[in-house]
Amino acid sequence: MSNSFNFTTRGTFAGLAVAAGLTFAQPALAGAGQPGHGHEGQGHMMQGGHMMQGDQMPGGHGPAGHHGAMTDAIGGPGKAADVTRTIDIVMQDNYYEPEEITVKAGETVRFKIVNKGSLLHEFGLGTAAMHAAHQKEMMVMMEHGMIEADRINPERMKMDHGPGMAPMSHQHGAESGSVLVEPGKSSEMIWTFPKDATLEFACNVPGHYESGMMGPIRIK
Repeated sequence: MSNSFNFTTRGTFAGLAVAAGLTFAQPALAGAGQPGHGHEGQGHMMQGGHMMQGDQMPGGHGPAGHHGAMTDAIGGPGKAADVTRTIDIVMQDNYYEPEEITVKAGETVRFKIVNKGSLLHEFGLGTAAMHAAHQKEMMVMMEHGMIEADRINPERMKMDHGPGMAPMSHQHGAESGSVLVEPGKSSEMIWTFPKDATLEFACNVPGHYESGMMGPIRIK
């Protein structure tokens, strides 16, 4: 579980991520965090070679395989009128508070997500296999300078990154099941869970899942 990583270990990992893991630094862009329903977070979604940028929450870049069979596999975007409760999610370097989530079968939940760490983090919903596939996409995003240790580079997402990598500036919102939040910013996501599934919430920024930044979603 993520609480096995003490603050020394977390701090060491954070330093390594900044020093070694993200070498494609780009200048910070003014206004990189776009407000979404009163929140400062910014969401992005990888789909079919495109990065979906979401300032309409819920938003984000969902783990690979979300789209198409998403409703059957992990649920889907919910309506505000159907929300039964709100769950606060705090992202630190590199762990979540709380460490696990319990929901009712078919429940619609509003997640309020804040990044209190010093690194860029994701709150993404999916199966273990979805997260594993999405981690590969996130590594490509890092290699192409679309994300750094502590920020999103929207201008890099608009560029042609070569064969098989279309420009990733397509605006989108409510279908992702994931948000990517810069340090000190927040976001929101409304999600309706399926009747039964084995799900995790996780951060797929390279190295973060492996460091323990994930937790189970228990459906009862």
